[in-house]
Amino acid sequence: MLAPKKKQFIEFMMEAEVLRFGEFTTKSGRLTPYFVNTGNYKTGAQIATLGAYYAALVQETCGEEFDAMFGPAYKGIPLVTAAAAALAQNFRIDKPFFFNRKEAKDHGEGGSLVGYKPTAGDRILIIEDVITAGTAVRETMPILKGCGDVSVENMFISVNRCEVGQTPGKTAVMEVKDEFGITVHSIVTVGDIREYLKEQHYEAHMLAAMDRYMEQYCVL
Repeated sequence: MLAPKKKQFIEFMMEAEVLRFGEFTTKSGRLTPYFVNTGNYKTGAQIATLGAYYAALVQETCGEEFDAMFGPAYKGIPLVTAAAAALAQNFRIDKPFFFNRKEAKDHGEGGSLVGYKPTAGDRILIIEDVITAGTAVRETMPILKGCGDVSVENMFISVNRCEVGQTPGKTAVMEVKDEFGITVHSIVTVGDIREYLKEQHYEAHMLAAMDRYMEQYCVL
């Protein structure tokens, strides 16, 4: 049975029209029966709620054993901001956060980072929306390592699609672990979404479509 928190999060995504069901084509050309668009979060209440879910997962996973949180531009910026605020408000864990600019600023304080300035020895968490191919992580790590000898061991995302990455038999999340030593934690997985549909007695054709998609593209 699906855990209540996961059920609530899936329904939260659906209410915000972030999670939709039907027939969609991904950037990779795959035909998928579900689609996650975190760009559809657009109200203060929604981002506050989302930040609370991230904060709970961070607290449960790491407690206070980290030094700062990083949100990759652009979608990671509101996520890391909301997560940091929720950690401070809900758990009294007040940690600094920072994010990057897509283009370095050549005036004022300059540089490509905004907010906290990490130093050698810092333990950094990454807050992101989803991982599809791991591209964002590969772009992010040089930025973080350019700050000094920091360690990045944990990353937090909304949905783990569990889809095959560049290596046969491995998901993008597995590849991130192999390549960078980063453990990715998700609020829910595609398996949770499929279980939700089953428990809510969704139409048989939708369950069948999810099963076909997962069998073809996912590693669980």
